[in-house]
Amino acid sequence: MQDNTILEVKDLSKSFLGVMALNKVSLSVRRGEVHAVIGENGAGKSTMMNIIMGDLKRDHGEILLKGQPTDFKSPADAIASGISMIHQEISLVPTLSVAENIWLHREEQFMNGPFISGKKRLEATRELLDRMGININAGSLVSELTVAQAQLVELARAISTNAEIIIMDEPTSSLSDKEIAILFRVMRDLREKGVAIIFITHKIEELLSISDRVSVYRDGCYIGTQSCAETNKDDLISMIIGRTLTEQYPEIHAKEGKTVLEVKNLSGSGYHDISFRVHEGEIIGFSGLVGAGRSEVMRGIFGIDKRASGEILLDGQKVEIHSPGDAVGLGMAMVTEDRRDMGIIRTGSVRENMSISMLQEFTGSFGIVNVRKEAEAVNGMMKELSVKAANMNMLITSLSGGNQQKAILGRWLMTKPKLLILDEPTRGIDVGAKAEIYRLIGKLAEEGMAIILVSSEMPEILGMSSRVFVMRDGDLVFECSATEATQELLGKHALG
Repeated sequence: MQDNTILEVKDLSKSFLGVMALNKVSLSVRRGEVHAVIGENGAGKSTMMNIIMGDLKRDHGEILLKGQPTDFKSPADAIASGISMIHQEISLVPTLSVAENIWLHREEQFMNGPFISGKKRLEATRELLDRMGININAGSLVSELTVAQAQLVELARAISTNAEIIIMDEPTSSLSDKEIAILFRVMRDLREKGVAIIFITHKIEELLSISDRVSVYRDGCYIGTQSCAETNKDDLISMIIGRTLTEQYPEIHAKEGKTVLEVKNLSGSGYHDISFRVHEGEIIGFSGLVGAGRSEVMRGIFGIDKRASGEILLDGQKVEIHSPGDAVGLGMAMVTEDRRDMGIIRTGSVRENMSISMLQEFTGSFGIVNVRKEAEAVNGMMKELSVKAANMNMLITSLSGGNQQKAILGRWLMTKPKLLILDEPTRGIDVGAKAEIYRLIGKLAEEGMAIILVSSEMPEILGMSSRVFVMRDGDLVFECSATEATQELLGKHALG
């Protein structure tokens, strides 16, 4: 082992219900490096990190911290030993303030006699956030923050522990370009101070720009480690999926038909006077910075949030949508941006999560579910979307993030909607699964479905949309055809 190696994983194995999640995998991380970890969903990345952090017990293998064998019984043990982790799914307490979340379970340093000094805790939090260049009110409740702001608070909490190793699981998935720049500056500062960073990501361009080395995993196996200075995107994709990916975005031969949805002068919280149309067989893309109002518009259309004014027409007829139930009844479906809080039923199985939108179809006159019919529909959709699970009765939370997302997409496709709204549908999904989702979206458009695609990834918008809309500060500021759209043009209008 090299002298500057701080963490080493040797021959780590783990199985769940007979399914091998990790098969003798390895990882070696040095002090003062950003070490990227990449692989398709289900490759074993999160399982390995959860074992390192003491959240899961390993079956076989060894973990060395500073050359010494270690076996943490809980994340608290890992944190006490200098390892901290920022999870992909926000784990903050929404009813507590930013300051209370950052110092949770470490309040003893702010004790003033028998009481906690809220003033000292706020001052320490403001100093930490200022040092990181994060402009968030230390006294704000986490429930008042955007997803991106909450992600930055997670980062601040990890840094506040003075960890020697920080594991970052998809930290940029909810961040704008400006916020990613802040994150990368902080990562470089930590690297200069000798902190080791394990950077789990699906974004190859990002990892090549910030990381020193990258380790690749596939189907629970370790594939290899490369210097980022000596590899490229194509080589990494081949390592990740075991084949070359010649065409990520499919050629879509959809025939545009009648207008399915027309939105007239829609206004609500975070958006103003929005008007647009989407036709049969058309994919329209909504671009813009995080916080531009794209998701708010979609939530307003789908009845998740109350609208202030405006009209919605489906097939030329004005409709009243006051709830998602109304929208579904009218032939609409929506895959929301926030998979954890608004997508999955965390205590439910894959079957329950996928069939819930269709329970009426599977239920007889006496309220008894036809289990055979339900199972056939769920298994068929799982096969079509390549949802990786040992069986449909597994808890959905036991699946990787990307497979959870595919299950939620399958839930809505089972309703056979005329209009499908996809809000960040490939966030946290690996390159191979993305290509599968893109192929499916193209197939749905060719079958005549009207699709609205909201995405923060410019290549995704350009590669999949027939028309593109740009939002800025709650306003629809630009529209163009796919043939006219470029990253520079869309970026110009998004930034103003």
